[in-house]
Amino acid sequence: MRARGGMSAPLELQRRFQDAILQGELTPGLFAVEDAAQEGGFRIYLNAYRLRLTEALRDNFPVLRAALGDEAFDELAAAYLAQHPSPHRSVRWFGDSLTDWLEQNPAVLPHPALTDVARMDWALRGAFDAADSVPLAMQDLAALAPQDWPEQRFRLRPGVVLLPLTWQIEPIWQSLSENPDAVTEAPDQLEHQVLIWRADLQCHWRSLEAPESAALATLAGGGTFADVCEVLAAYAGDQAAVVAAGLLRAWVEQTLLGRDDTASTSSSCTKIPII
Repeated sequence: MRARGGMSAPLELQRRFQDAILQGELTPGLFAVEDAAQEGGFRIYLNAYRLRLTEALRDNFPVLRAALGDEAFDELAAAYLAQHPSPHRSVRWFGDSLTDWLEQNPAVLPHPALTDVARMDWALRGAFDAADSVPLAMQDLAALAPQDWPEQRFRLRPGVVLLPLTWQIEPIWQSLSENPDAVTEAPDQLEHQVLIWRADLQCHWRSLEAPESAALATLAGGGTFADVCEVLAAYAGDQAAVVAAGLLRAWVEQTLLGRDDTASTSSSCTKIPII
């Protein structure tokens, strides 16, 4: 049997049932017999759907949940779900629009810094699930010819995130991740970045000072080692190459960089310390 528009009757019924669940309302004519029993069964299914997605948000935003408390978080989840039904087959990705929604609806939070808490929750989840890649090793650096250094590009691995934050939420995030019942103080406002990465199936993070933040942003934008040195010159003057080399060593040790064969020759940061 074919329904209107060429869709089979079972598929059409499934589509209508899905639409009813997403809209939260029982559509007239959905069931052959419409009575209290059918209405009750629909509500059970609807509540199970909402509960499952609420649980997914709890899993994906554990520190935001701890900061708000269960009741307030569930209210936030219900409001978000009403406007953003999950478009994904996997609940792992439910909540990908939450931080944007929080920015657009600041009244749902008791403090604007909690949007940054949500950002950090989501970024760490993303880093954990990012594709794997072979990390750059110290022997790879040693194999570079001196003339190749200036135009060498170093690639950040897929799990590396440069997370821009507006508030200093790191102490709050750390405390609540270790103890959901911890008492925390409101953070100070400060534009900065947090570096997030995964190593050996473990996610890590640390706050960045301006020079390193600028250097990593340069790499992320496709800049060469010479470009990194130029950026660092604004902070370190003629010691930019030394600072760049030290940062590069730290990035390799922390497995932030992936292997990249791109290299050629030329200019401004030619005297590179042996690493």
